[in-house]
Amino acid sequence: MRYVVVTGGVLSGLGKGVTASSIGVLLKSAGLRVTSIKIDPYLNIDAGTMSPFEHGEVFVLDDGGEVDLDLGNYERFLDIALMRDNNITTGKVYAAVVERERRGDYLGKTVQVIPHITNEIQEWIEKVAQVPSDGNNGVPDACIIELGGTVGDIESAPFVEALRQFQFRVGRENICFVHVSLVPVMGPVGEQKTKPTQHTVKELRGLGIIPDILVCRSAKPLQEETRTKLAAFCHVPEEAIVSAHDVSNIYRVPMMLEEQGVSGVLSELFGFELPSKRPLLDDWKAMADRVDNLEGEVHIATVGKYTGLSDSYLSVIKALQHSSYEVGRKLVIDWIESADLDDQTSATDPEAYAAAWELLRGADGVLVPGGFGIRGIEGKIKAAEYARTNNIPYLGVCLGLQVATIEFCRNVLGMEGANSTEFDADTPHPAVVFMPEISKTHMGGTMRLGTKPTPFLVDDCKMRRLYGGADHVDERHRHRYEVNPELIEQIESAGLKYVGKDETGQRCEIMELEGHPYYVGTQYHPEFKSRPGRPSPPFLGLLMAACGQEI
Repeated sequence: MRYVVVTGGVLSGLGKGVTASSIGVLLKSAGLRVTSIKIDPYLNIDAGTMSPFEHGEVFVLDDGGEVDLDLGNYERFLDIALMRDNNITTGKVYAAVVERERRGDYLGKTVQVIPHITNEIQEWIEKVAQVPSDGNNGVPDACIIELGGTVGDIESAPFVEALRQFQFRVGRENICFVHVSLVPVMGPVGEQKTKPTQHTVKELRGLGIIPDILVCRSAKPLQEETRTKLAAFCHVPEEAIVSAHDVSNIYRVPMMLEEQGVSGVLSELFGFELPSKRPLLDDWKAMADRVDNLEGEVHIATVGKYTGLSDSYLSVIKALQHSSYEVGRKLVIDWIESADLDDQTSATDPEAYAAAWELLRGADGVLVPGGFGIRGIEGKIKAAEYARTNNIPYLGVCLGLQVATIEFCRNVLGMEGANSTEFDADTPHPAVVFMPEISKTHMGGTMRLGTKPTPFLVDDCKMRRLYGGADHVDERHRHRYEVNPELIEQIESAGLKYVGKDETGQRCEIMELEGHPYYVGTQYHPEFKSRPGRPSPPFLGLLMAACGQEI
């Protein structure tokens, strides 16, 4: 097993996740089977209870693991399917050690950070690295490990120490340390400053980890004198100092690393030969070229309540992008704060109200993504109504399906005050209800989570065609509420059909409106399985309909 450990310095948000994923692409293109691990030093057991404002989106895995959004980057770049154990948190590690102590596994010893916590981390990494994530049997050849945060953070200290020890546990020849740092530009002449990187490398070396590769983020390519200076003061060979400058699109990052010889450095460190032909890299170059040469625009109004922070909808953005590449159009996401569409806003902030409706009316398609809580819900219902009554392509994901159902019950079936019991416990017409098996006392990990099968109930419909005529789909879920089973017959008789339900035939999963160009919803989150070159079918359908293409 070869291990690539990616750490970060100076500040967060430099792109460790993209760097780690891109290195994984290079190893995969060399014929190695790759898996990955993300280490998050926070005390939460997982990301499931975190606010999107605090942490960005919660990415859901096949086994129901609620994890950091970086695991989504790994899955999309490497075309793998990870599990909850591929995300290590301080909370998970300490919980495991405390449980062992309670069982008496430590034979009465004083339980300490060293060796018990650090040993637990190392054992966890070794165990998870052996589990294949590419759908094939056998142990992977390489594991990419990203350490969240920045070197020097107090909470990451046990993990840095564990990784220092780990290099001797697995053999220095089987581990490569990659450090991502910042090279800022100062002054009118644009001088590249190396001091921040010198300090972060000094900090890392002081903790016992010597970087093999230094990845330097900067707006422009590293100048030769900058590279020479970094090599001299950071004790990293000049050929292993990589410029990670701004590029036209994210798919050029693996190519940028390849052009600077990263594959050669890895092959020399790990002792494997690079094949003469690497078709995966050709595919990535073709994808990057295609993205740079898209013509014409397609506008998708995305109506949500976390629109001020795009990381809150990262997988949704990626699914829309993947679909836009397929239809050959430049994607323009018109972000609309859902509360601004509410009639109450017209009185309190008429300018925001007018601007929101102008964006909605100018869009080629409307998307209402998942979410929780009552804030902005009436605006989402207004967006669903607008798309339904004006024949505008609409995709509702999770909550987006639920608000479309509520809107239909109110305005087509005449159920005044219809709502979800999440927002109005005393609604006279509960169109959406709490799922009976879900805990009402515990928040973490208690939703309907992970991949579940959804059989199609009709021979032909738009969604079934988009899924290639499949009998069923396997998609990832994350919800506590569902369409009220008692109203399904009445809703369907008016033309809103639930063409896919769960294996019991009771739980509504896929919605389509008869006689509409594209008005669909999914209770599951199809964005989590979207891939470059293999876009999510519901999102692809939205983009096709928005571009006037036949489904």
